[in-house]
Order: sequence, then structure tokens, then C-alpha cells
Amino acid sequence: MSGKEGPGGFRKRKHDNFPHNQRREGKDVSSSSPVMLAFKSFQQELDARHDKYERLVKLSRDITVESKRTIFLLHRITSAPDIEEILTESEIKLDGVRQKILQVAQELSGEDMHQFHRAITTGLQEYVEAVSFQHFIRTRSLISVEEINKQLTFTTEDSGKESKTPSSDGQDKPLVTWRLKITPVDYLLGVADLTGELMRMCINSVGNGDIDTPFEVSQFLRQVYDGFSFIGNTGPYEVSKKLYTLKQSLAKVENACYALKVRGSEIPKHMLADVFSVKTEMIDQEESIS
Repeated sequence: MSGKEGPGGFRKRKHDNFPHNQRREGKDVSSSSPVMLAFKSFQQELDARHDKYERLVKLSRDITVESKRTIFLLHRITSAPDIEEILTESEIKLDGVRQKILQVAQELSGEDMHQFHRAITTGLQEYVEAVSFQHFIRTRSLISVEEINKQLTFTTEDSGKESKTPSSDGQDKPLVTWRLKITPVDYLLGVADLTGELMRMCINSVGNGDIDTPFEVSQFLRQVYDGFSFIGNTGPYEVSKKLYTLKQSLAKVENACYALKVRGSEIPKHMLADVFSVKTEMIDQEESIS
């Protein structure tokens, strides 16, 4: 057996030839060395980026919650006697959401938005859903991404508070403009989620005796579905995944319109909602089986 091999034929490492107490030990690295200073700056930069990411996640969560509350409020419009009152209240809530988006824009100042996009995408999608739902109730049309982005341009004073009136001391304070642009993917995903809310509004309208809204919603959903069909599987994965849900919502609305057109005259208005809910459950069961 060679002297360089240990028991079993394994080669010994070089430092095994030295006694343990005579091995070379590393010297303490000075905290003022260029390498340590560089890594400390890296640590501070990463910590600051992580803290910013967590703040954006919290803001996105607040935007999501307030947007959902706005959507719930807008659903009351099918049974409310005063539609304008609900629309005005929803606009106040959306203004509060935009103040949260202003904070997001301030956090992203000087940063690449795409590096933090995952933190805010959920909130932005929910905001698009709420704004487009309100716009559809008012105009029976789809709001464009340009109109949404126009609403997300803010002018604030240098102190950070939004300026609505001139300063009282007569001195003009410097104004700062903040912008946050909704990405095309977030816009498409928000519109795809809108179709589910329109389906619920359609069923609720029928239950309250509104016969016109289901046909308006059905025509609108067909146009949206045609637009998404052009994208198909060529778009982002999230968009193609939403296409199946959109198709389900369209089928339920068309089923309601079919029942209204064919059997609307023989079913009392107060029973229409029950008939549609039963048929909707049957559709869901067939889809789950298939």
C-alpha cells in the first residue's frame, strides 16, 4: 500500500498530513477592507429592496380589499331605487383606492416596475375589475387601458400631500407628478375577471324583474370572448387560463337569455331567479363531470 493512501485505499487530503493544532487558520478580515465594505453595501441594498417589496405587498392587499368592497357595492345597483347614489358612493371608494395606488407609484419612483410587478399585480387586476365594472354600469361599454392610466396620474406638492387648492401663503410650492401605468396583461386579466361579475349582475337583474340587462350583458360578453379568442394560446399563460372561466360565464348568461326568450312569458318574474339558479347548478355539474 502506498504511503499516500489511507486504510481502504482512499487517498488522504493534504491537510491530513499535518497535526490538527498546526493547521493554518484564517486571519480575521478587517471590517474596513474593500471586500467587506462592498458586501455591506450589497446587504443594505438587498434589505432596502426587500422592505420595499413587503410594503408594496401590503399596499396591493389594501387595494384588493377596497376594490372588492366597491364591486360588492355596485352589485346592489340591481335592487337599489337610486342608481346615481350608489355610483357616487362607488366613485368615492375608488378615489380612496387611487390614493393607495399613488403610494405604490411613490414607492416605485426610480425603480424598474417589472422587478416589483409580482407584488402589486393582484391589486392592480382587482382595481381594473372594479373600474371597468363601474364604467359598464354607466355606459354599457368597456373602458380602455388608456382611460384607466389617465386616472392614475397624480400631482402632489413636494411634501407628498395631494394638491387640490393653491397654497395660502402665496408661495408656489414645487409640484411633483406621479404616474403608474397598468400593464396590458394586468388589464386583460382584470377584464377577464369582470365577466364573472357581469354574470352575477345578469342573474340578479333577472331575479328583480329586469329583462333587458341579460341581453345587454350577453352581447357584451360575446364581444369580449371574441377578443380573447383572437389572443388564444399565443398570449401569456394567465390570460389563456382565464379564457375557460370567461366561457363558463358566457354560457350561463346565454342560458338565462334563452330561458327568457323561450319561456319568459310562461314563468312568473319572481320565479325566474330560481329557475336560472337551478339551471346554473346543472351546467356546473355537467362541466365538473366532463
